[in-house]
Amino acid sequence: MLATLMPQTPLTPSDYERKFLDNQDENLFMGSFESFAAAEAGAPPSKAVGYDNAEAAWEIYSHQIYFYDYPGLFWLSRSLDAGMSRVFDLGGHVGIKYYAFRRVMPYPDNLRWTVCDVPGVVQTGRELAVRREATAQLSFTTNYEDASGCDVLYASGSLQYLPVRISEIIASLAVKPKRIVLNTTAVHPERTIYTLNSIGFAVCPYRIQHDEELWADLRNAGYKRRDAWRNVGKPIEVPFVEGGDKPYYAGCCFDLAG
Repeated sequence: MLATLMPQTPLTPSDYERKFLDNQDENLFMGSFESFAAAEAGAPPSKAVGYDNAEAAWEIYSHQIYFYDYPGLFWLSRSLDAGMSRVFDLGGHVGIKYYAFRRVMPYPDNLRWTVCDVPGVVQTGRELAVRREATAQLSFTTNYEDASGCDVLYASGSLQYLPVRISEIIASLAVKPKRIVLNTTAVHPERTIYTLNSIGFAVCPYRIQHDEELWADLRNAGYKRRDAWRNVGKPIEVPFVEGGDKPYYAGCCFDLAG
């Protein structure tokens, strides 16, 4: 009891760096870089870089629905009710949200849910889909351009890990999605910050995009906003970086105009 009442000594930058490198289960961030590529180049050599690890994909698989999932779940449910049956899950890991949401949301028989992720994760996702007898609806790809012609492009907590912005992905598609639903996307009210994120088994370059820039990217791509929200209660902070206490997680639903 006494220990909880004692003032805590603030971590120094070197203390925090050790905590970052030893991290196993916290969502930690470190450093500020000029670009996504610079952040990747600045990753510590003692850790693996990126999510592309098939063995680790099994270990971090979870079908739990978290409180911050519900705004995205709401708009996906509305989309299916409106007859939108082709979902492209950008950065959807091994199909985490597909498995989680089907417990509370009825899936139509004609649902086709495609997950796009890195090769190691896709390998594990395909194996898991066979085990869970989900291959009739769930498929996997490593190519963003397979989103062409989908009804809903869904990205939950993934845009910040991608080397390209959502505007570049949309521009590469022959046929734009009818709807874009983003959730738990890392944004900043003043500027874009490129940093490093520890995910335990690896470190990833990470983009915290200026929020107004992200909304403008979607508008300029031909989309009109239906809804936007903050994922309140999901923390994000980049210590020892100017403005590092201001990022937050957000989501939105945008529909293709016309």
